[in-house]
Amino acid sequence: MTALTLSTSSAASLRADAVVVGVAKGPKGPVIAPGAEAVDKAFGGKLATVLETLGATGAEGEVTKLPAASGLKAPVVLAVGLGEAPAKGDGFDAEALRRAAGAAARALAGSKKGAFALPVEDAGDAAAVAEGALLGAYAYDKGNSNGNGAKSGKDAKDSKGDKDKKNNGPLAEVALLGGKPRDKAFKAAAERATALVAEVNRARDLINTPSNVLDPATFAAAAVTAAKEHGLKTEVLDEKALAKGGYGGILGVGQGSDAPPRLVRIAYTHPKAEKTLALVGKGITYDSGGISLKPAGHNETMKCDMSGAAAVFATVVAAAKLGLRVNITGWLALAENMPSGSATRPGDVLSMYSGKTVEVLNTDAEGRLVLADALTRACEEKPDAIVDVATLTGAMVLALGNRTFGIMSNDDAFRTALHEIADEAGEASWPMPLPADLRKSIESPVADLANMGERMGGGLVAGIFLKEFVEDGIAWGHLDIAGPAFNDSGPFGYTPKGGTGSAVRTLVRLAERTADGDLG
Repeated sequence: MTALTLSTSSAASLRADAVVVGVAKGPKGPVIAPGAEAVDKAFGGKLATVLETLGATGAEGEVTKLPAASGLKAPVVLAVGLGEAPAKGDGFDAEALRRAAGAAARALAGSKKGAFALPVEDAGDAAAVAEGALLGAYAYDKGNSNGNGAKSGKDAKDSKGDKDKKNNGPLAEVALLGGKPRDKAFKAAAERATALVAEVNRARDLINTPSNVLDPATFAAAAVTAAKEHGLKTEVLDEKALAKGGYGGILGVGQGSDAPPRLVRIAYTHPKAEKTLALVGKGITYDSGGISLKPAGHNETMKCDMSGAAAVFATVVAAAKLGLRVNITGWLALAENMPSGSATRPGDVLSMYSGKTVEVLNTDAEGRLVLADALTRACEEKPDAIVDVATLTGAMVLALGNRTFGIMSNDDAFRTALHEIADEAGEASWPMPLPADLRKSIESPVADLANMGERMGGGLVAGIFLKEFVEDGIAWGHLDIAGPAFNDSGPFGYTPKGGTGSAVRTLVRLAERTADGDLG
């Protein structure tokens, strides 16, 4: 993990590889953001002019490097765009600070220390800058001998691959200027950011791991190992236990693979908790589509189809690290969806854990099948609320794009709360309906339900299917993260290429709100 320190030093006096300052878009050109006063003074009050001469505008994510002026201990000044300058008297919003800090941290890859002199008026601003910088300072170590693992901070400097300038390790240390190391609120913000980002990065690592390395059994083993480290309880159902228990959805999806499925229960409990959350994650470690094989061009990134399970796993560990006063049970529905002589065929009927039967019309609509079994099992423990997370449908990507996840629920107030919580966490989301008229489309002449319905509104149809497996009286939310879970284009802000760790921050914030009694 990249080191994070709070510093009261001046941006001019702190020794670092670079000092990071913010620049915003003003009505007449770039303006220097608060926090950079000492750096601007070293340039004779002309830093904005110099940056404008170099082409800087202050646009969001824009990065401009220039040699430091005399009087600065750091040899380089890195100016990062914050977007539009706020109205007089207003500060920059948290997400603008996160994204700017993340862009700066990415630009400083390979450096030992960056001094971040971005606008920090209070602990909330410090939290945003810390989160953004640490999230941006992520790199997946594809050269690791076991094919898995991100390195950051001190460990990254020892990597042989980092000798290649094209594969620099991440920024080793973030010094947050304007932080108050003796202030309880600032210390708490830094500690939370460190714990939270470590778990987002855990999810990213899992998502980025090749499918021939991470199968259901190895994913389950990783959960057991982490549970031992953090005092969590685990239960792992292998293929024999799944068969004995009647988990027809998980077994039906996984039966075409040589790597058998697993259902993992990983639980964190607090002795003073008054509420319990259940989180269910789709964990398809590779999705070929099964017999309904995906076409060429749609298979290459399907190692990411376990992003929901990765997010749930990471959230439970984060709750333990933060000592949240809430009980959280995570359910990881793990399988590999492959075509073979033993694979489920279109037209087959599966007997689910709930007792309902499902006609499989398309084996590539497999995520809802493993989630259905896990949702039913989770409901048996009577949680106060349940949220499932899944890279579930391409239809949701068509509806909301690559950076926004959809939220569905059986409770309008809970759906609204989840939307607000995602916004607080800095994750783009949008509430979606569950139209009653679409329910008819998943009727089957040979089973209780079909796993496919109308093509138009396919993301909503999937949500309606899942709702059938949630017990009445339990508030349920469904996050379809198919768009933002994996970034196969270039990095931006604090978001890397590859696995993003989508929904972890939202779920952790949900846990915090629940612990504080803010959800009723």
